[in-house]
Amino acid sequence: MKKNVLIIGAGGVAQVVAHKCAQHNDTLGNIAIASRTQSKCEDIVSSVLEKGSMKVQGSIKAYALDAMDVAATVELIKQTESQIVINVGTAFLNMSVMSACIEAKVAYLDTAIHEEPNKICETPPWYANYEWKRRDEFKNNGLTAILGVGFDPGVVNAYARLGCDMLDSVDSVDIVDVNAGSHGRYFATNFDPEINFREFTGTVYSWQNSQWQSNKMFEVSRTDDLPVVGEQTTYLSGHDEVHSLSQNLGVPDVRFWMGFGEHYINVFTVLQNLGLLSEQPVTTAEGLEVVPLKVVKAVLPDPSSLAPNYTGKTCIGDFVKGKKDGQEKEVFIYNVADHKDAYNEVGSQGISYTAGVPPVAAAILVATGEWDPKTMVNVEELDPRPFINLLNTMGLPTRIKDEEGDRPLSF
Repeated sequence: MKKNVLIIGAGGVAQVVAHKCAQHNDTLGNIAIASRTQSKCEDIVSSVLEKGSMKVQGSIKAYALDAMDVAATVELIKQTESQIVINVGTAFLNMSVMSACIEAKVAYLDTAIHEEPNKICETPPWYANYEWKRRDEFKNNGLTAILGVGFDPGVVNAYARLGCDMLDSVDSVDIVDVNAGSHGRYFATNFDPEINFREFTGTVYSWQNSQWQSNKMFEVSRTDDLPVVGEQTTYLSGHDEVHSLSQNLGVPDVRFWMGFGEHYINVFTVLQNLGLLSEQPVTTAEGLEVVPLKVVKAVLPDPSSLAPNYTGKTCIGDFVKGKKDGQEKEVFIYNVADHKDAYNEVGSQGISYTAGVPPVAAAILVATGEWDPKTMVNVEELDPRPFINLLNTMGLPTRIKDEEGDRPLSF
């Protein structure tokens, strides 16, 4: 059994992670939460205690940490006796936190692919540029690293693996992400605005006919009649999971589709055309050097502030198409989450909830040994069934829709 969890980050996702770790502290042990701003961590600790989320009596403490400082991170891991680190800080931290986990010899989990601040949309497959280069370090030290174990990437990777296991052969995996909720603001992003915009300002890479294809953002769309949220238009987008699934599952077509309203597209287009989404620094007339994208982030609402008034639902899932017993077959494996339910339970909106619950489920499986490969893996390289079963009990139930109907999925 691995015990004690260090959570790095203090945003909306970290709040969900802290609550869910607390709800399972009989398995996970003591909880530490750390970020550059200790007061944000203390607010999360207060929320956990106020909502009575601790399953059994135990410790949950807040710490100040610059996670880019590897030595400081190693010291905190040792001080808190943490054996599992859940990194839900900015994607710029991944390599530093990985280094600390290797040095401290503890398990590492994250929810998003590493990025460098001055680079956008690098050569695919993205994981090969940073994370996978360190696979041997984890393997040689017998350490577990589970990459991208949020919802997308994460749960959708497990859905893709499950779909492949269900069918005799698979031709395509199409991941569809729709947020049909409303936050009531003129414009806001559901997670870190800087990371959000970086996803959509570069080339859209998809895996088609067993090779990389490039498109422009909002160039290709599809419309689906989805459970609960109804008919929705989504756009072909570049995303983390395409870059691992394409290499690990042997499926000819792997694509990611995200829903956007006309208002988002219009605002995004104006900002991009004005150069305000650039990650490259510019100098103002007063001689100040600023990064336009960071200025835009500074003036937009903090995503965690959207939670109290967020209503509506999300629908995220995988269309997996192939053959079974010689016949063509398509399954849709999916989850529907409710923004208001998420806020009532843990004080965060639904996007944070769907991203924050899965790494805690993964941490539990690491702690119990069911998911402890002692090397670096992406989610699709692990057995999806215990993960999906656990998520069913933790607030993210999985359903499947095919020719036999629409029903809950468990094992």
